[in-house]
Amino acid sequence: MKKLFRRIIISVMVLLPSFQLMAQDPDLLKLIEGDEKPEKIRIKYAFKSPRVINSHSMEFLNPGTMDFRILHRFGQINQGYKNFFGLDQASMRMGFDFGILHNLMAGIGRSTYKKELDGFIKYAPIRQSTGPWSSPVTLALVAGMTMDGTDWSDPERQNFFTSRLAYYFQAIIGRKFSESFTLQVAPTMVHKNLAVLEKDPNNIYALGIGGRIKLSKRIAFTWDYSHVFIGMPDSGYYHPLSVGFDIETGGHVFQLHFSNSTGMNERAFITETTANWGKGDIRFGFNLSRVFQIKKKKSGEPKW
Repeated sequence: MKKLFRRIIISVMVLLPSFQLMAQDPDLLKLIEGDEKPEKIRIKYAFKSPRVINSHSMEFLNPGTMDFRILHRFGQINQGYKNFFGLDQASMRMGFDFGILHNLMAGIGRSTYKKELDGFIKYAPIRQSTGPWSSPVTLALVAGMTMDGTDWSDPERQNFFTSRLAYYFQAIIGRKFSESFTLQVAPTMVHKNLAVLEKDPNNIYALGIGGRIKLSKRIAFTWDYSHVFIGMPDSGYYHPLSVGFDIETGGHVFQLHFSNSTGMNERAFITETTANWGKGDIRFGFNLSRVFQIKKKKSGEPKW
């Protein structure tokens, strides 16, 4: 009996430390979890493209990628069946955009409208993010230049190459409020070295508003609008407005849209939109975007 009792006591003494360690495990896990630092994570896919429709969006390309983009705009729908509701006429812009850093990209393009060559650089000092030192919005800065490639209207006079040039500067402030809704505003200034008419200003200011509403996994409703401050409509120019749908198909983003602008760079659609939505001067168009990986991804890329 004494031997049995002694064995029970020895067994309890051996097992007791194990039970104590098991009881302490949750506390140890809590201590380990408490040592983990929260990560700063960048908010992505506010838009499915670096462009809303015409205007720049708050979204950026990934580093080492190239976006080959074709923008196509037909004639005015209200021209009727004689011009096949505008489909007999068309203008286009072909562009190449490059992702350099997670917050830096640049691009070039060429338009049939005025045979215009354009280029831009876009940089975001602040990106919307969660975690420590996070930001509720994205702030992106854009600077671009365009060059008119058409013949001089009066070749007999002295013409300067600088007269072909125009510049634009833009700040984009945007926020992805949820998986379904994104909104941005974009104050913009366009400077033209040569104004078409003497009464036209060289500096033109506009406030852009763009947004995206996600309708399904692959379809979203998008719009962009620029309110131009140059005394319209007495000047003969109107505020550019574009609305449409983004359709994501694998590596492509296909945009179907309606717009009152012909030009598809900032100088063209902000300063030279002569069509009026109220009179039915609407053009149907589409944008096609295809992203290519041109540089191998680096391992361990930061999440912010």
